[in-house]
Amino acid sequence: MDKSTNVRTRGVNTRAVHGGQQFDPATGAVTTPIYATSTYVQSAPGVHKGYEYARSQNPTRAAFEAAIADAERGTAGFAFASGLAAEAALLELAGQGSHIVASDDLYGGSWRLFHRVRSYSAGLTIDHVDPANLDALRAAIKPNTAFIWIETPSNPTLRLADLEAIAAIGHEHKVLTVVDNTFASPAVQRPLEHGIDIVVHSVTKYIGGHSDIVGGAIVVRDPELIQKLQFLQNATGGILDPFSSFLALRGIKTLPLRLQRHNANALAVARWLEAHPKVERVIYPGLASHPQHALATRQMDGGGGMVAAYLKADDQQTVAVLSRFKLFALAESLGAVESLVGQPWSMSHASLPEADRLARDIRPNLIRLSIGIEDADDLIDDLEQALAVL
Repeated sequence: MDKSTNVRTRGVNTRAVHGGQQFDPATGAVTTPIYATSTYVQSAPGVHKGYEYARSQNPTRAAFEAAIADAERGTAGFAFASGLAAEAALLELAGQGSHIVASDDLYGGSWRLFHRVRSYSAGLTIDHVDPANLDALRAAIKPNTAFIWIETPSNPTLRLADLEAIAAIGHEHKVLTVVDNTFASPAVQRPLEHGIDIVVHSVTKYIGGHSDIVGGAIVVRDPELIQKLQFLQNATGGILDPFSSFLALRGIKTLPLRLQRHNANALAVARWLEAHPKVERVIYPGLASHPQHALATRQMDGGGGMVAAYLKADDQQTVAVLSRFKLFALAESLGAVESLVGQPWSMSHASLPEADRLARDIRPNLIRLSIGIEDADDLIDDLEQALAVL
Protein backbone atom coordinates (compact mmCIF):
# COMPACT_ATOMS: atom_id res chain seq x y z
CA MET A 1 0.00 0.00 0.00
CA ASP A 2 1.38 3.41 -1.04
CA LYS A 3 1.11 5.95 1.79
CA SER A 4 2.50 8.96 -0.11
CA THR A 5 -0.80 10.57 -1.23
CA ASN A 6 -1.30 14.29 -0.42
CA VAL A 7 1.81 14.50 1.75
CA ARG A 8 1.90 18.28 1.46
CA THR A 9 -1.31 18.57 3.50
CA ARG A 10 -0.18 16.37 6.37
CA GLY A 11 0.78 17.58 9.83
CA VAL A 12 4.08 17.01 11.60
CA ASN A 13 2.86 14.04 13.66
CA THR A 14 1.31 12.26 10.69
CA ARG A 15 4.45 12.82 8.64
CA ALA A 16 6.58 11.42 11.45
CA VAL A 17 4.59 8.20 11.50
CA HIS A 18 4.03 7.76 7.77
CA GLY A 19 6.52 10.02 5.95
CA GLY A 20 8.44 8.30 3.18
CA GLN A 21 7.12 4.92 4.25
CA GLN A 22 5.36 2.03 2.57
CA PHE A 23 4.24 -1.22 4.11
CA ASP A 24 6.71 -4.02 3.42
CA PRO A 25 6.06 -5.09 -0.20
CA ALA A 26 7.14 -8.68 0.41
CA THR A 27 4.91 -9.46 3.40
CA GLY A 28 2.68 -6.46 4.08
CA ALA A 29 4.40 -5.91 7.43
CA VAL A 30 3.41 -2.57 8.96
CA THR A 31 6.94 -2.05 10.30
CA THR A 32 9.92 -2.18 7.96
CA PRO A 33 11.84 -5.38 8.81
CA ILE A 34 15.52 -5.53 9.72
CA TYR A 35 17.15 -6.77 6.54
CA ALA A 36 20.27 -8.41 7.95
CA THR A 37 21.93 -9.39 4.70
CA SER A 38 25.25 -8.45 3.15
CA THR A 39 24.34 -9.20 -0.46
CA TYR A 40 21.41 -9.87 -2.80
CA VAL A 41 20.86 -12.51 -5.49
CA GLN A 42 20.91 -11.37 -9.11
CA SER A 43 18.88 -13.01 -11.88
CA ALA A 44 21.70 -12.26 -14.34
CA PRO A 45 24.97 -10.32 -14.06
CA GLY A 46 24.02 -6.75 -13.20
CA VAL A 47 20.29 -7.55 -13.19
CA HIS A 48 18.74 -7.20 -9.72
CA LYS A 49 15.79 -5.74 -7.81
CA GLY A 50 17.49 -2.47 -6.92
CA TYR A 51 19.76 -4.04 -4.31
CA GLU A 52 23.15 -5.56 -5.03
CA TYR A 53 25.41 -5.08 -1.99
CA ALA A 54 24.52 -3.90 1.51
CA ARG A 55 27.06 -1.08 1.69
CA SER A 56 25.36 0.42 -1.35
CA GLN A 57 21.74 -0.33 -0.49
CA ASN A 58 19.76 -1.81 2.39
CA PRO A 59 15.94 -1.69 2.63
CA THR A 60 15.90 -0.90 6.37
CA ARG A 61 18.38 1.92 5.95
CA ALA A 62 16.49 3.18 2.91
CA ALA A 63 13.27 3.32 4.95
CA PHE A 64 14.94 5.44 7.62
CA GLU A 65 16.56 7.67 5.00
CA ALA A 66 13.17 8.30 3.39
CA ALA A 67 11.66 9.10 6.80
CA ILE A 68 14.37 11.56 7.86
CA ALA A 69 14.20 13.26 4.46
CA ASP A 70 10.45 13.70 4.84
CA ALA A 71 10.80 14.97 8.42
CA GLU A 72 13.27 17.65 7.28
CA ARG A 73 11.18 18.42 4.14
CA GLY A 74 14.11 17.33 2.00
CA THR A 75 14.27 15.20 -1.13
CA ALA A 76 16.82 12.60 -0.02
CA GLY A 77 18.44 11.44 3.19
CA PHE A 78 21.68 9.55 3.81
CA ALA A 79 22.33 7.56 6.98
CA PHE A 80 25.78 7.06 8.48
CA ALA A 81 27.40 5.19 11.35
CA SER A 82 27.66 8.36 13.48
CA GLY A 83 27.14 12.09 13.28
CA LEU A 84 30.85 12.56 12.72
CA ALA A 85 30.83 9.92 9.97
CA ALA A 86 28.12 11.97 8.26
CA GLU A 87 30.18 15.15 8.66
CA ALA A 88 33.32 13.41 7.39
CA ALA A 89 31.50 12.25 4.24
CA LEU A 90 30.02 15.72 3.75
CA LEU A 91 33.46 17.30 3.94
CA GLU A 92 34.45 15.21 0.93
CA LEU A 93 32.37 17.65 -1.11
CA ALA A 94 35.03 20.26 -0.36
CA GLY A 95 38.07 19.97 -2.58
CA GLN A 96 41.67 19.84 -1.40
CA GLY A 97 42.64 23.16 0.16
CA SER A 98 39.10 24.47 0.47
CA HIS A 99 37.96 26.99 3.06
CA ILE A 100 35.08 26.76 5.55
CA VAL A 101 33.32 29.53 7.43
CA ALA A 102 32.06 27.91 10.63
CA SER A 103 30.23 28.93 13.77
CA ASP A 104 32.49 30.05 16.57
CA ASP A 105 30.40 27.98 18.99
CA LEU A 106 30.76 24.48 17.59
CA TYR A 107 30.52 20.92 18.89
CA GLY A 108 33.95 19.78 20.05
CA GLY A 109 33.90 16.72 17.79
CA SER A 110 33.25 18.89 14.74
CA TRP A 111 36.07 21.23 15.77
CA ARG A 112 38.40 18.23 16.17
CA LEU A 113 37.43 16.86 12.74
CA PHE A 114 37.97 20.23 11.09
CA HIS A 115 41.18 21.29 12.79
CA ARG A 116 42.96 18.08 13.78
CA VAL A 117 42.02 15.82 10.88
CA ARG A 118 40.95 17.58 7.68
CA SER A 119 43.24 20.59 8.05
CA TYR A 120 46.07 18.04 7.92
CA SER A 121 44.71 15.43 5.50
CA ALA A 122 42.90 17.75 3.06
CA GLY A 123 44.50 21.13 3.68
CA LEU A 124 41.19 22.65 4.78
CA THR A 125 41.30 26.08 6.38
CA ILE A 126 38.58 27.18 8.78
CA ASP A 127 37.57 30.62 9.99
CA HIS A 128 35.19 30.77 12.93
CA VAL A 129 32.74 33.66 13.15
CA ASP A 130 29.73 34.58 15.23
CA PRO A 131 26.91 33.69 12.80
CA ALA A 132 24.75 36.40 14.36
CA ASN A 133 27.22 38.92 12.91
CA LEU A 134 26.19 38.74 9.27
CA ASP A 135 28.73 41.35 8.17
CA ALA A 136 31.55 39.30 9.70
CA LEU A 137 30.19 36.18 8.06
CA ARG A 138 30.15 37.85 4.63
CA ALA A 139 33.64 39.23 5.15
CA ALA A 140 34.98 35.75 6.02
CA ILE A 141 33.95 34.25 2.67
CA LYS A 142 36.85 33.64 0.28
CA PRO A 143 37.02 32.54 -3.36
CA ASN A 144 37.70 28.96 -2.22
CA THR A 145 35.02 28.83 0.49
CA ALA A 146 33.11 25.56 0.17
CA PHE A 147 30.73 25.77 3.12
CA ILE A 148 29.10 28.11 5.59
CA TRP A 149 28.70 25.64 8.47
CA ILE A 150 26.61 26.55 11.49
CA GLU A 151 24.86 25.08 14.51
CA THR A 152 21.63 26.59 15.75
CA PRO A 153 21.04 26.31 18.64
CA SER A 154 24.77 25.97 19.16
CA ASN A 155 26.56 23.52 21.40
CA PRO A 156 26.84 24.27 24.29
CA THR A 157 25.83 27.94 24.72
CA LEU A 158 22.59 27.76 22.71
CA ARG A 159 23.25 30.73 20.45
CA LEU A 160 21.03 31.03 17.39
CA ALA A 161 21.69 31.85 13.75
CA ASP A 162 19.21 33.47 11.37
CA LEU A 163 18.62 30.67 8.87
CA GLU A 164 16.99 32.75 6.14
CA ALA A 165 19.67 35.43 6.29
CA ILE A 166 22.52 32.93 6.16
CA ALA A 167 20.89 30.98 3.34
CA ALA A 168 20.61 34.24 1.38
CA ILE A 169 24.32 34.98 1.92
CA GLY A 170 25.26 31.49 0.79
CA HIS A 171 23.17 31.75 -2.35
CA GLU A 172 24.54 35.21 -3.09
CA HIS A 173 28.13 33.96 -2.93
CA LYS A 174 27.37 30.48 -4.39
CA VAL A 175 28.57 28.81 -1.19
CA LEU A 176 26.81 25.75 0.22
CA THR A 177 25.14 26.31 3.59
CA VAL A 178 25.19 23.51 6.17
CA VAL A 179 23.19 23.45 9.40
CA ASP A 180 23.82 20.96 12.18
CA ASN A 181 20.23 20.58 13.37
CA THR A 182 21.01 18.08 16.14
CA PHE A 183 20.06 20.32 19.08
CA ALA A 184 16.67 21.20 17.61
CA SER A 185 15.64 18.14 15.56
CA PRO A 186 13.14 18.44 12.68
CA ALA A 187 10.31 18.48 15.21
CA VAL A 188 11.48 21.92 16.36
CA GLN A 189 13.27 23.40 13.33
CA ARG A 190 13.56 22.58 9.63
CA PRO A 191 16.41 24.57 8.07
CA LEU A 192 15.68 23.47 4.49
CA GLU A 193 12.38 25.34 4.70
CA HIS A 194 14.42 28.52 5.29
CA GLY A 195 16.61 28.03 2.23
CA ILE A 196 19.53 26.10 3.76
CA ASP A 197 21.17 23.62 1.37
CA ILE A 198 22.23 20.76 3.67
CA VAL A 199 21.14 19.52 7.10
CA VAL A 200 23.30 17.21 9.18
CA HIS A 201 22.30 15.29 12.32
CA SER A 202 23.68 13.17 15.04
CA VAL A 203 20.89 10.58 14.92
CA THR A 204 22.20 9.37 18.29
CA LYS A 205 20.42 12.30 19.92
CA TYR A 206 16.76 13.33 19.53
CA ILE A 207 16.00 11.27 16.45
CA GLY A 208 17.03 7.99 18.10
CA GLY A 209 15.86 9.41 21.39
CA HIS A 210 16.52 6.42 23.66
CA SER A 211 20.31 6.32 24.22
CA ASP A 212 20.51 2.99 22.41
CA ILE A 213 22.06 3.78 19.02
CA VAL A 214 24.85 5.81 17.44
CA GLY A 215 24.15 7.23 14.00
CA GLY A 216 24.26 10.23 11.71
CA ALA A 217 22.31 11.63 8.78
CA ILE A 218 22.50 14.16 5.96
CA VAL A 219 19.40 15.58 4.24
CA VAL A 220 19.39 17.61 1.00
CA ARG A 221 17.00 18.78 -1.72
CA ASP A 222 19.20 19.59 -4.71
CA PRO A 223 19.43 16.75 -7.27
CA GLU A 224 23.11 17.47 -7.92
CA LEU A 225 23.90 17.11 -4.22
CA ILE A 226 21.87 13.91 -4.09
CA GLN A 227 23.97 12.32 -6.82
CA LYS A 228 27.23 13.40 -5.19
CA LEU A 229 26.23 12.14 -1.74
CA GLN A 230 24.96 8.84 -3.10
CA PHE A 231 28.41 8.32 -4.57
CA LEU A 232 30.24 9.44 -1.42
CA GLN A 233 28.12 7.35 0.94
CA ASN A 234 28.92 4.24 -1.07
CA ALA A 235 32.54 5.15 -1.75
CA THR A 236 33.47 6.06 1.84
CA GLY A 237 31.34 3.29 3.34
CA GLY A 238 30.51 4.72 6.77
CA ILE A 239 26.92 3.52 6.59
CA LEU A 240 24.33 3.01 9.32
CA ASP A 241 23.74 -0.68 10.05
CA PRO A 242 20.28 -2.28 9.59
CA PHE A 243 19.48 -2.70 13.29
CA SER A 244 20.37 0.91 14.12
CA SER A 245 18.40 2.03 11.07
CA PHE A 246 15.40 0.13 12.44
CA LEU A 247 15.72 1.84 15.83
CA ALA A 248 16.22 5.26 14.25
CA LEU A 249 13.09 4.76 12.15
CA ARG A 250 11.20 3.84 15.32
CA GLY A 251 12.54 7.00 16.95
CA ILE A 252 11.31 9.29 14.19
CA LYS A 253 7.75 8.04 14.61
CA THR A 254 7.54 9.44 18.16
CA LEU A 255 9.84 12.43 17.66
CA PRO A 256 7.22 15.24 17.61
CA LEU A 257 5.40 13.73 20.58
CA ARG A 258 8.60 13.47 22.60
CA LEU A 259 9.70 16.99 21.70
CA GLN A 260 6.46 18.42 23.04
CA ARG A 261 7.43 17.03 26.43
CA HIS A 262 11.11 17.96 26.08
CA ASN A 263 10.10 21.54 25.25
CA ALA A 264 7.63 21.88 28.11
CA ASN A 265 9.98 20.37 30.69
CA ALA A 266 12.95 22.44 29.52
CA LEU A 267 10.98 25.66 29.78
CA ALA A 268 9.85 24.77 33.31
CA VAL A 269 13.41 23.90 34.37
CA ALA A 270 14.87 27.01 32.75
CA ARG A 271 12.38 29.28 34.53
CA TRP A 272 13.13 27.61 37.85
CA LEU A 273 16.89 27.90 37.38
CA GLU A 274 16.60 31.55 36.38
CA ALA A 275 15.09 32.31 39.78
CA HIS A 276 17.66 30.30 41.76
CA PRO A 277 20.10 32.36 43.85
CA LYS A 278 23.05 30.03 43.10
CA VAL A 279 22.66 30.34 39.33
CA GLU A 280 24.57 33.10 37.60
CA ARG A 281 22.83 32.91 34.21
CA VAL A 282 20.48 30.62 32.29
CA ILE A 283 20.53 30.22 28.52
CA TYR A 284 17.41 28.83 26.87
CA PRO A 285 15.88 30.02 23.58
CA GLY A 286 12.38 29.73 25.02
CA LEU A 287 13.08 32.31 27.75
CA ALA A 288 12.31 35.96 27.10
CA SER A 289 15.75 36.69 28.59
CA HIS A 290 17.52 34.91 25.73
CA PRO A 291 19.02 37.69 23.57
CA GLN A 292 17.68 35.99 20.42
CA HIS A 293 14.30 34.98 21.77
CA ALA A 294 12.48 36.77 18.93
CA LEU A 295 14.48 34.79 16.37
CA ALA A 296 13.70 31.57 18.23
CA THR A 297 10.01 32.41 18.10
CA ARG A 298 10.26 33.02 14.36
CA GLN A 299 12.16 29.90 13.23
CA MET A 300 11.67 27.31 15.97
CA ASP A 301 8.61 25.39 17.15
CA GLY A 302 9.44 25.65 20.86
CA GLY A 303 12.70 26.25 22.66
CA GLY A 304 14.02 22.70 22.42
CA GLY A 305 15.13 20.36 25.17
CA MET A 306 18.58 21.79 25.96
CA VAL A 307 19.29 24.22 28.81
CA ALA A 308 22.65 25.75 29.71
CA ALA A 309 23.37 27.37 33.07
CA TYR A 310 26.35 29.10 34.65
CA LEU A 311 26.55 28.35 38.37
CA LYS A 312 27.84 30.73 41.00
CA ALA A 313 30.60 28.22 41.67
CA ASP A 314 34.22 27.42 40.94
CA ASP A 315 35.37 24.28 39.14
CA GLN A 316 35.51 22.15 42.29
CA GLN A 317 32.09 23.29 43.47
CA THR A 318 30.60 22.63 40.03
CA VAL A 319 31.97 19.09 40.11
CA ALA A 320 30.42 18.67 43.56
CA VAL A 321 27.02 19.68 42.20
CA LEU A 322 27.34 17.30 39.26
CA SER A 323 28.16 14.39 41.58
CA ARG A 324 24.93 14.84 43.58
CA PHE A 325 22.35 14.31 40.85
CA LYS A 326 20.08 11.30 41.21
CA LEU A 327 17.68 11.53 38.25
CA PHE A 328 19.95 13.46 35.89
CA ALA A 329 22.64 11.09 34.63
CA LEU A 330 26.15 12.57 34.44
CA ALA A 331 26.94 11.43 30.91
CA GLU A 332 27.94 12.48 27.43
CA SER A 333 25.26 12.85 24.73
CA LEU A 334 21.81 14.42 24.81
CA GLY A 335 18.32 14.22 23.39
CA ALA A 336 17.14 11.02 25.07
CA VAL A 337 14.03 10.25 27.09
CA GLU A 338 16.10 10.37 30.30
CA SER A 339 17.62 13.63 31.51
CA LEU A 340 21.39 14.04 31.25
CA VAL A 341 23.80 16.60 32.67
CA GLY A 342 27.37 17.40 31.74
CA GLN A 343 30.20 19.89 32.13
CA PRO A 344 31.22 20.94 28.59
CA TRP A 345 34.56 22.21 29.91
CA SER A 346 35.74 18.69 30.77
CA MET A 347 33.41 16.56 28.64
CA SER A 348 31.88 17.44 25.27
CA HIS A 349 34.31 20.29 24.51
CA ALA A 350 37.47 19.06 26.21
CA SER A 351 39.13 18.62 22.80
CA LEU A 352 39.17 22.41 22.28
CA PRO A 353 42.27 24.23 23.53
CA GLU A 354 41.63 26.00 26.81
CA ALA A 355 41.97 29.45 25.23
CA ASP A 356 39.33 28.56 22.64
CA ARG A 357 36.96 27.29 25.29
CA LEU A 358 37.28 30.48 27.29
CA ALA A 359 36.87 32.60 24.17
CA ARG A 360 33.56 30.81 23.55
CA ASP A 361 32.44 31.40 27.16
CA ILE A 362 32.80 27.69 27.94
CA ARG A 363 33.88 27.96 31.55
CA PRO A 364 34.16 25.31 34.26
CA ASN A 365 30.99 26.58 35.95
CA LEU A 366 28.88 25.99 32.83
CA ILE A 367 26.61 22.95 32.98
CA ARG A 368 24.63 21.59 30.04
CA LEU A 369 21.28 19.96 30.77
CA SER A 370 19.50 17.65 28.35
CA ILE A 371 15.97 17.70 29.69
CA GLY A 372 14.15 14.40 29.31
CA ILE A 373 10.49 13.45 29.41
CA GLU A 374 10.23 12.71 33.14
CA ASP A 375 7.88 14.76 35.33
CA ALA A 376 9.19 18.32 35.49
CA ASP A 377 8.60 18.58 39.25
CA ASP A 378 10.86 15.58 39.84
CA LEU A 379 13.60 17.09 37.70
CA ILE A 380 13.36 20.36 39.60
CA ASP A 381 13.53 18.49 42.92
CA ASP A 382 16.73 16.80 41.71
CA LEU A 383 18.22 20.14 40.69
CA GLU A 384 17.30 21.65 44.03
CA GLN A 385 19.02 18.93 46.07
CA ALA A 386 22.09 19.01 43.84
CA LEU A 387 22.46 22.79 44.09
CA ALA A 388 22.05 22.64 47.87
CA VAL A 389 25.76 21.77 48.11
CA LEU A 390 26.64 25.35 47.14
